[in-house]
Amino acid sequence: MNTERDGRQRSGIRPGSRVRIVQKRDQQSGRMTEGAVKDILTNSGFHPHGIKVRLESGLVGRVREICAHEPE
Repeated sequence: MNTERDGRQRSGIRPGSRVRIVQKRDQQSGRMTEGAVKDILTNSGFHPHGIKVRLESGLVGRVREICAHEPE
């Protein structure tokens, strides 16, 4: 998987980015939820399980896939 698009690098995620996350409760099933990033919660530049974010909807999870960036 391309690390630029898979959500493990913080540099590839910005507020407004469209991403797919896995919430803690969905880790076993792998069910993903899509939304726009509101806040980036992980401080480190890389996390092996995905950068933790809060979506505009308020849901929190780790980014598994970056869909697209909104214009800056």
